[in-house]
Amino acid sequence: MATEKRRNDNGKRYADKKYDSKQMTQKTYRRTDSKPNTSCPVFKTCGGCQLLDVPYEKQVKKKREQLTEQLKTFCKLDDFISMENPAHYRHKVTATFDRDRKGNIISGVYREGTHYVVPVEHCLLENQKADAIIATIRGLLKSFKIKTYDEDSGYGLLRHVLVRVGYATGQVMVVLVLASPIMPSKNNFVKALRKEHPEITTVVVNVNDKRTSMVLGEKEQVIYGPGFIEDKLCGCTFKISPKSFYQVNPVQTEKLYTKAIEYAGLTGKETVLDAYCGTGTIGMIAASKAGNVIGVELNKDAVRDAVTNAKRNQISNIRFYQKDAGEFMMQVAESGDKVDVVLMDPPRSGSSEVFLDALCRLSPKKVVYVSCNPETLVRDLEYLVKRGYRVERACGVDMFPNTEHVETVCLLSKLHEAKHHVNVTLDMDELDVTSAESKATYEEIKDYVLEKHGLQVTNLYIAQVKRKCGIIERENYNKSKSEDTKQPQCSEDKEKAIRDALEHFGMV
Repeated sequence: MATEKRRNDNGKRYADKKYDSKQMTQKTYRRTDSKPNTSCPVFKTCGGCQLLDVPYEKQVKKKREQLTEQLKTFCKLDDFISMENPAHYRHKVTATFDRDRKGNIISGVYREGTHYVVPVEHCLLENQKADAIIATIRGLLKSFKIKTYDEDSGYGLLRHVLVRVGYATGQVMVVLVLASPIMPSKNNFVKALRKEHPEITTVVVNVNDKRTSMVLGEKEQVIYGPGFIEDKLCGCTFKISPKSFYQVNPVQTEKLYTKAIEYAGLTGKETVLDAYCGTGTIGMIAASKAGNVIGVELNKDAVRDAVTNAKRNQISNIRFYQKDAGEFMMQVAESGDKVDVVLMDPPRSGSSEVFLDALCRLSPKKVVYVSCNPETLVRDLEYLVKRGYRVERACGVDMFPNTEHVETVCLLSKLHEAKHHVNVTLDMDELDVTSAESKATYEEIKDYVLEKHGLQVTNLYIAQVKRKCGIIERENYNKSKSEDTKQPQCSEDKEKAIRDALEHFGMV
C-alpha cells in the first residue's frame, strides 16, 4: 500500500494512506442521493464517524443488509438492535494534545492513518461532559506553564487526556498522560480543574515516556480520589480503572449482553466459561442465571478488577484466573472436567486457531460468540462449523452509530457426533499426502519437545514460533482487550526446541 508524505498545519510530516480498490469498495455507505449534511466541522478530516452524513435509518438498514449477506450461509438474522438516541454515546474519550503552527494549544484526534492532530472542540459522538473537561484542561495549560508533548522532538509534558464517565453513576475519571512523572503544581492544577468541574471524582497521572503509538504507559500515580470510578450495568456494579476494558457505549452494551445471556439459555445448573473476560462484566451478569462461572483473562490488572467487582456485587459462584484462555481450556479438557457454555468476546482480529482448537477440544454444548468484526467472525465460524458446531442464531447490535462498525452476537451449538459425519469420496491423486502428514498437533509438538529436550512448552510459545516460521497467518493469539497487555515470550532454548520439533514433523 503506497503512502504520500505531506505537511500538516503544525508543520510536521505525516503519511496519508492510499487505499486500494478492494478497500474502497468496502466503504459503500456514502450518500449518493444528496450532498453531505452534517453539523460537524471536522467531518471530512477526522475520519472517526464515517456515516455521520447518512440518515440513521439508512445506516441501520445498510448494516443489517450487509450482516445478513455475510452470515447467510450460517443462519437467518434475528431483529437488528439499533440505538434510540445515536448521539454522544461514547463515555470514554481520549484527546491528543499538540500545538498548531501559530503556537496555539489544540486537542483532538489523529486524522485516520496519520499522526496529524485534528482539533476537536465538540464531538457529536462523545460524552458532552468529557468534552467540556478536556476544553477546560486546554485552557489551564498556559497559566500553569505546561507544555504539550511534541512527537518529533520528544520535548514537552502533556501527551493525552483520557476521560471516563460512569453512565449510571455519573462518576468521572480524568487521566493525564504525561511524558514525565514530574508535574508542576499538580495539586493546584487539580483544584483549578475541579473548581470548574466538581463532578470529577478522581484524577490519575499516567506516565508514558516511550516513543510509541500506545496512549497509556505502565506507571500511574493517583493525585485525587480513589484512582477508579464505578458504573452499573445489567444490575451489577463495576470498578473501572484507567486501563480497564469497559464498553464505551453503556446503553447498547446492556442490550448486547442481555441478548448474549438470552442466547446462552441458562437454567441455573450450567458451568459457564467467560473467555477474554476482562473485568468480568458479562460473566458476572451471567452468574445469577448459572450454576458457576469461570472467568479467564491474561491481563493482571483486569483480573484484579474482576475479583474486586465480584466481591463488590457479592457474587460467590464465579472464579477468575489470570491465564491464557486457550491453554486454560486445554487443561480443563485434559482433566476431564466439563464446561456447558463458553462466552467469548475477542478483539477485532478475532480468535487464534490455537484458541479455537482448544475450544473444540473442550467441546462445550453451547458457544456464545460476541464479535466486533464480521469478517473475522465469519472466518472463526467457518472453523467451528467444520469442527462440529452449528450456528443457531445471530443478531446485530449497533454499538457504534455513525460509524461503519457493527457488533454481532452468535449462538453455536455442538452437534451430536452422528449428525456431522459426512461420507466423502477421495481421489488419492488429488490428496496432498505429504502436506497432510506434516501437520502435527500442539500436543504432539509438546510431547516431542519434552521427550527429546526435557523442556515443557506451552501452546502460546508454539504459536509464537510457528508465526516466526510463517506457519500461522492469524494476527491474534488470545489478545486481551485491555490496553498495554504484555504476553510472556518464548525463551531462546525453548524456541530452538520447538523449531527442532517443527523440522522433525516436516512443517518447516
